[in-house]
Amino acid sequence: MAKVLLLNGSPHVHGCTAAALEELEQTLRREGIETELIQVGSKSVRGCIACGRCGQLGRCVFEDLVNETASKFQEADGLVVGSPVYYGSPNGSLLSFLDRLFYSSSFPKHMKVGAAVVSCRRGGNTASFDVLNKYFTISGMPVASSTYWNQVHGFTAEDVKKDLEGLQTMRNLGRNMAFLIRAIADAREKYGLPEVERGCFTSFPDGK
Repeated sequence: MAKVLLLNGSPHVHGCTAAALEELEQTLRREGIETELIQVGSKSVRGCIACGRCGQLGRCVFEDLVNETASKFQEADGLVVGSPVYYGSPNGSLLSFLDRLFYSSSFPKHMKVGAAVVSCRRGGNTASFDVLNKYFTISGMPVASSTYWNQVHGFTAEDVKKDLEGLQTMRNLGRNMAFLIRAIADAREKYGLPEVERGCFTSFPDGK
């Protein structure tokens, strides 16, 4: 059975972001997709220190939730990253987590389906949405979309449950994500995955 990993980047386990992810998760399950939710935002997560040890170890040098999640991410067919908006950007702890998760893990993310989900009271959603999507697009991960940007509005979880369009967006996102996962699995069997070139790395070391 296909599986999607959902990350809650909010420190509030039952807050606005959780309400959005719950609607999405229920839809994925109705579509026959297994899910697992990991609470990230309430954990103490340090940022990357650029030590380079992950290149030798194949994992981050710090043994914490990042490495625990990496093994689950490797086996998953899709990843959802949910975050509240702080000063027009995702939660800083979540960004530190994602920096280390994507950089330190050596397994290919190619053709795993990614989706970002963002919650805010009023503004900053689209800017935060853009930041989170960059983790997917640099990793060869198709990005799942919906009938609006993947966002909900509200100051509390109860507010989010009144955001009918936002909840509708979550449900449509879940159906689209399930479809993409099934379509990619089908294409993998018929045609194989696209070739990935890795030979070029432009850094202009000669100064020209």
